[in-house]
Amino acid sequence: MQRKTAADFPQGLLNLFDGYVHGRMNRRQFLTGAQEFAVGGVTAAALLEMLRPNYAWANQVAADDPRIAVSEGVVPSPRGNGSIKGTLVRPAAAGTRPVVLVVHENRGLNPYIVDVARRLAVAGYIAFAPDGLTSVGGYPGDDEKGLALFGQIDRAKMAEDFLAAARWLRARPDSSGKLGAIGFCFGGGVVNQLAVQMGDELAAGVPFYGAQPTPAEAARIKAPINAQYGALDTRITDGWAAFDAALTAAGVPHEGHIYPAANHGFHNDTTPRYDDAAAKEAWQHTLRWFGRYLAG
Repeated sequence: MQRKTAADFPQGLLNLFDGYVHGRMNRRQFLTGAQEFAVGGVTAAALLEMLRPNYAWANQVAADDPRIAVSEGVVPSPRGNGSIKGTLVRPAAAGTRPVVLVVHENRGLNPYIVDVARRLAVAGYIAFAPDGLTSVGGYPGDDEKGLALFGQIDRAKMAEDFLAAARWLRARPDSSGKLGAIGFCFGGGVVNQLAVQMGDELAAGVPFYGAQPTPAEAARIKAPINAQYGALDTRITDGWAAFDAALTAAGVPHEGHIYPAANHGFHNDTTPRYDDAAAKEAWQHTLRWFGRYLAG
């Protein structure tokens, strides 16, 4: 399939798709709404296929890249769902390194998120990408099925799974003890909540378009936060002003970057919502932040 961009679709359709992927409507409701945009012989079903991720594109760093070593890990999570599995990626060269937890969207550990972990390993970090769907069999290889499974899991227990994964990663013998976290969509919200829960155990957080904590929760944050948002993603981005104020009041080092004309999911290079300029700039902010607070 030829790669398309957000500019190839009406913003109303992209907003409708955002509602669908976040569970605010089902497939039938999306297709009904998409009929308005089905012109020129293109059906609503065809529009959905165009908007869905193509994970063949999620391969900036190959799994067999000689610069990295990839393995699978299982983390005990007695307060959560018992355990959580994930992909561990580290630089091929031996040595102690800063560590980064990579938290997926609301569909489980898909190939795009695993590739983000590989990108971090190339940059010199030990990255662990856990799969929040572990307790229901793991990411099923299909986003719609993943979203359905996601809705079956107790959110409080899943939160404990991610917290267990973060502490396991930080305590590894090859960890420098400096823990960062990066997450996307649902995962961005997880990063913010880990910052609330972990205090100074978390050395830096980079949430991409993640739901913000309340001002009272934000007052507990110690980790420097570098937040990334799309200007068109008003559902999430409108919460930045209050979060910014709360972090300022708490004396937390932080930055917020809002990219003009970028949609929710702009960093995910497997969908048309990907914004190349915004994604590259946000990644540079990410590496700079981790370099300052993890590697520096």
